[in-house]
Amino acid sequence: QVQLVESGGNLVQPGGSLRLSCAASGFTLHYYAIGWFRQAPGKEREGVSCFSSSAGSTYYADSVKGRFTISRDNTKNTVYLQMNSLKPEDTAVYYCATALLAYCTQHMDYWGKGTLVTVSS
Repeated sequence: QVQLVESGGNLVQPGGSLRLSCAASGFTLHYYAIGWFRQAPGKEREGVSCFSSSAGSTYYADSVKGRFTISRDNTKNTVYLQMNSLKPEDTAVYYCATALLAYCTQHMDYWGKGTLVTVSS
């Protein structure tokens, strides 16, 4: 049974940093792409970052490039999202998701329940 559990969300001041974690179970993370998405209040869900298994490539939304870094620890079957220089517009519920494919896609089949990030002074 595929499960994704996010953690690490918190209240942080603008300019601060957070690291989100997504613990995967029921599949071996090394073989599949996994992505981070977010949904802000009143807005549609958007893709933030993705780690492709097929080429080991990483992808970022323009709004987070240079500030966010996705990584994974295959020994822990966990993917991380390091978020630096946080802005109030980064406030959202962050989800990790996978389609159990080797490449990144917007159409994910498995989702975690999300973790809330609030950026405010």
